[in-house]
Amino acid sequence: MIIEELEKISLFQGLTREHYAELGKIVVDRQLQRGQFIFYEGDDAAGFYVVISGRVKIYKLSFEGKEQILHILGQGEPFAEVAVFSGTVYPANAMALEKSRIFFFAKDAFVRLIGQNPSLSMNMLATLSLRLKQFTHMIEALSLKEVPGRLAAYLLLLSRQNESNKSVKLNVTKTQLASLLGTIPETLSRILTRMNKQQFIESRGAAITLLDLDGLNDLANGLRKL
Repeated sequence: MIIEELEKISLFQGLTREHYAELGKIVVDRQLQRGQFIFYEGDDAAGFYVVISGRVKIYKLSFEGKEQILHILGQGEPFAEVAVFSGTVYPANAMALEKSRIFFFAKDAFVRLIGQNPSLSMNMLATLSLRLKQFTHMIEALSLKEVPGRLAAYLLLLSRQNESNKSVKLNVTKTQLASLLGTIPETLSRILTRMNKQQFIESRGAAITLLDLDGLNDLANGLRKL
């Protein structure tokens, strides 16, 4: 049921059953195949999306064709929310990383709905504030930290999201992770090897055990070199 899925989305938490029913009237339920584009940078911003299942990457391409991943989004996460307020164009590309299901909310219909329900707009502003904070941290990492520090910060972030703070599992390929960290796969592989040898981590494919949390924190904060 679409309404049951809407109730799980943090962006829409705290609404009444009637509000969910109204949202259900304007949502477009889409099924995507792996590698399918959702929108391209520069496309007219017609609305925003929420990932229901699967994963979506948001990324930009340089003039030379180099990919920089901005976000990798999973279940319950919204994207392109700025389109609701800016009324311009999408600032990046969006593609399904795997078979996915997404909900689309057309801008005009959604704006009319939040005009009738201010609490919905407050939830959306809170989500946008969190996304801005994430962007700020990413820009800081890419501009100020060396690649080992970026990787250490990413692993620590994953550990905080897991119940076990010493075991993490990469949910992206190493090529995608390299793009997310602003480097190339060869450099990422060398850094992972060095982290293993110096016993910061123990990696077995996508599964990584964090052996030295203090050392990783020092790397992430630029207090230690690899």
